[in-house]
Amino acid sequence: MTGFAGLQALRGLEQVRSSRVLVLAATTLDIDMLPALYDQLRAIGKNERLDVLLFSRGGVVNGARRIALLLREFTQHLGVIVPHYCESSATLLAMAADEIIAGDLAIFSPIDPHLHGDAGGDTSSISAQDIRLFGKMCASWFGADPDAAREQALALMCQNIFPPTLAAFYRTTLEMEQIGEELLRRQLPRLDTDARRAIVRRLMQDYHSHNYALTGQELGGLGLRVERHAQAEALAWDIARALHTSFGRGAAESEEDEWDDMLLATRDSLHLRRRRPGGLHGRWRAIKPAAQLEAHPAP
Repeated sequence: MTGFAGLQALRGLEQVRSSRVLVLAATTLDIDMLPALYDQLRAIGKNERLDVLLFSRGGVVNGARRIALLLREFTQHLGVIVPHYCESSATLLAMAADEIIAGDLAIFSPIDPHLHGDAGGDTSSISAQDIRLFGKMCASWFGADPDAAREQALALMCQNIFPPTLAAFYRTTLEMEQIGEELLRRQLPRLDTDARRAIVRRLMQDYHSHNYALTGQELGGLGLRVERHAQAEALAWDIARALHTSFGRGAAESEEDEWDDMLLATRDSLHLRRRRPGGLHGRWRAIKPAAQLEAHPAP
């Protein structure tokens, strides 16, 4: 980000939160980022309080799970600060925190799994909800008998989606429920398992779009520990504004340009993963110490 404009705000966050702060920004959360994250956390060391400013539109579910578990290994109290994007698998990751600080523009989302790839000639993604509600749609819209609608829905699904693929999708849904409850157990240990599973299912099933933009208040209404902290939110927004202008695919000048798709920053160092069009693997680079961070040019 331009001159790491968020560095001063990051230091301010540490002061007002009495914690160490890690900025984790990712176009897509994935399991390949774990070695770089591990190195960054080892450099910080174990701290009583660790806050992660999370900025991501989502990613791989198992990647989000392992990131969350790794973060928990380095602190007794994990906070997640959300100034803007924290969608899909990023919402799942935030569920593992002891508390979530959500600003006015924080955006969370449902966590329903999606099937990607060619399904019946359609290369777009299909949500678990699209499949689960197909029979209900037949009954509601076309007046079909509910039992007959379910049977017809199953036959149609098997004609258009390879049955083992459909079974694998069902397993993915079960996996999401399991991972969601596992991570939420870190935040809400006093709730019984059924109550935690109920929260996870609401995040998976209660919304009509995977892109439904949940507010922090709405997430708190589901039972999660969502807090407000005016000073922290203002400082976090300063960091988010810097990320908006210099991080991610949209910051590239053209389709041929490289871009940074992942960023890990502390008060002492900045690590960026650089992508190039058509490149299979990103390349990490480290910039330190702090004096160099402040002079870092925009990508």
